[in-house]
Amino acid sequence: MTSTPTGVRRRRSPRQGRWAALAFIAPVVIYLLVFYAYPLGRNVELSVRDYTVRSFVDGTAPFVGFSNYAAVFANPTFGPALLNTALFVGLSIVFQFTIGLALAVFFFRRFPLNGILRALFLVPWLLPLLVSASTWSWMMNSDSGVVNAFLEAVGIGQINWLTSPQWSLVAVLIANIWIGIPFNLVILYSGLQSIPSEIYEAASIDGANGWQKFWRITFPLLRPVSAITILLGLVYTLKVFDIIWIMTRGGPADSSTTFAIWAYRLGFGSLIPNFSPAAAVGNLLILIALVFGLIYIRTQRRLDPA
Repeated sequence: MTSTPTGVRRRRSPRQGRWAALAFIAPVVIYLLVFYAYPLGRNVELSVRDYTVRSFVDGTAPFVGFSNYAAVFANPTFGPALLNTALFVGLSIVFQFTIGLALAVFFFRRFPLNGILRALFLVPWLLPLLVSASTWSWMMNSDSGVVNAFLEAVGIGQINWLTSPQWSLVAVLIANIWIGIPFNLVILYSGLQSIPSEIYEAASIDGANGWQKFWRITFPLLRPVSAITILLGLVYTLKVFDIIWIMTRGGPADSSTTFAIWAYRLGFGSLIPNFSPAAAVGNLLILIALVFGLIYIRTQRRLDPA
């Protein structure tokens, strides 16, 4: 019986290594194809055909090209929905990021009960959206809500948060900002931990105050983390549906209707659903997210040419 000499190993052939690499990457490729590529392709196909309930069964939906997109652009709801989406997304990101960054800097300092207070701030993020939206809907009720009770106690007066066209978007904005702050807090707090403490010590020796440390050290070094936080927040906020639907259902008079709410109402909000226009609105949301994603990639390449 012969044995293999010590130190001599059987080398794996290039073909075996190639098959091993394919075996490792296959689950990821299958996942992307099944849960991303196919739904996206299906949504595009829905938007360029005239689908009805019957055509879903017999598969006879005629090809109409960009007619559904033209109908969406010509719809009177398009303008208000676009404006509401821009305001909802833009203001949500600004306040969520600003408050989240302020809290992250605050909790980065050591003080008693730091961990407990930081954990309490995560509660809005951990609660199901159904619970959070229902709670805010109850709090902002015109007749029995605690928000109006507080406003009347301080002499401001009652506000019809959920039934007034002037305040409905503000109401869902407040709820969405409250829900999104913990996400920004967690990500930005993690980014602060990656900044070397020696830089702050050197700045203190040079006589820098707290604001100078933040503006010249913290904020610039947090730029990569801030960029991905804002991008993820934008993508998430674009598709927010639960909060708005539970609190106002997009009303009154489309005053809080965003693209996500409009797409749902077109597809499932009536006895005669308009699947194809709903898919077209959904594709507009995907296109907006894709544009900002490409902007993020281009910006990161400029900041980090290597």
